[in-house]
Amino acid sequence: MTPRTTAPTASAPHPPLHGLRVLDLATLFAGPLAAMMLGDFGADVIKVEHPRKPDPSRGHGPAKDGVGLWWKVLGRNKRTITLDLSSPGGRDTLLRLVADADVVVENFRPGTLERWGLGWEELSTVNPRLVLARVTGFGQFGPYSHRPGFGTLAEAMSGFAAITGEPDGPPTLPPFGLADSIAALATAYAVTTALTARTATGRGQVVDMAIIEPMLAVIGPHALWYDQLGYVQPRTGNRSRNNAPRNTYRTSDGSWVAVSTSAQSIAERVLRLVGRPELIDEPWFADGTGRAAHADVLDEAVGSWIARHTRDEALDAFEKAEAAIAPVYDVRDVLADPQYRALDTVTEVPDPELGPIRMQNVLFRLSETPGAIRWTGRPHGADTDEVLAELGLTPDEITGLRSRGSV
Repeated sequence: MTPRTTAPTASAPHPPLHGLRVLDLATLFAGPLAAMMLGDFGADVIKVEHPRKPDPSRGHGPAKDGVGLWWKVLGRNKRTITLDLSSPGGRDTLLRLVADADVVVENFRPGTLERWGLGWEELSTVNPRLVLARVTGFGQFGPYSHRPGFGTLAEAMSGFAAITGEPDGPPTLPPFGLADSIAALATAYAVTTALTARTATGRGQVVDMAIIEPMLAVIGPHALWYDQLGYVQPRTGNRSRNNAPRNTYRTSDGSWVAVSTSAQSIAERVLRLVGRPELIDEPWFADGTGRAAHADVLDEAVGSWIARHTRDEALDAFEKAEAAIAPVYDVRDVLADPQYRALDTVTEVPDPELGPIRMQNVLFRLSETPGAIRWTGRPHGADTDEVLAELGLTPDEITGLRSRGSV
């Protein structure tokens, strides 16, 4: 097993983003998640929060002993400081931090940083090599750019909700931050792309990330389908318009499994397994679109067979037949699954407030320079004095900033 949580040692190289400094000014959730991903692979991420209004994710969702659990993940591998960016002291301190930074991630409404004297002109003057990632609902320009934007709006406006749900039901939103998460992945990718360009040009640039766009990019060729055919994909529940059988099916012991037959050979194996090989000879069975048009017949064939078997029996039979099947898991199943355990997908890390806790590991494995969870989300402002001292501020100067409410 290639570890993902091994910190650098004398004999191991630093992680790939070691030496990169990221200032995370963002909140809820795409920007901070992108910064977390950079921190997971060695970047020095400094989380900047308002002195009196912490990142709202600290209070989102369940808490234990008054400690917000979501923050433990979202804030991992970040040092936390407080600055009131709208105050002169906070602005000047941020500019001092920017002078030695590589990346700033922010998600204020367009014009907010400019109003504080912290727009791209000011930031790039202080540090021409800076990459400024601006993550907003609708981007930095256009008729909606001034609107508040959250992932839910992107899930609605991208077309995702319109194609999700049962055919006779309402459009369906995901019960988690799907659009934010996809935008975070895109932002981390955009930042590393801009940093690679900086190696060639010597200059930084602005990343304009509109949350509505990555979500649209991942739902498929809908725009092309409509452009060329006038085709608008309808809601189909768990079925697909491109292949069948493709659905969830209930087993005899009350569990659920998911079956996919995107490949023709897999579809044929499934039908032989469930005892309906005659369907393979039907003319419509020869391609995915034809099979999808006869999904009722195929669902009945597969579903009735699965309904006569327990989950373990169905999984074992499909595996032996080299057909694609998976159990429908909740989080309890995920934590118990031997494949996830082998990959260390959910790993245990120490936390000074809660003791050992389990959370998702870093996103991928690198054989030579692995990422690591070095620490979990830290208390609000825990590293303010340390970071400001690194800038050369004296204890009296830090006390003065604090007395004026700037930190």
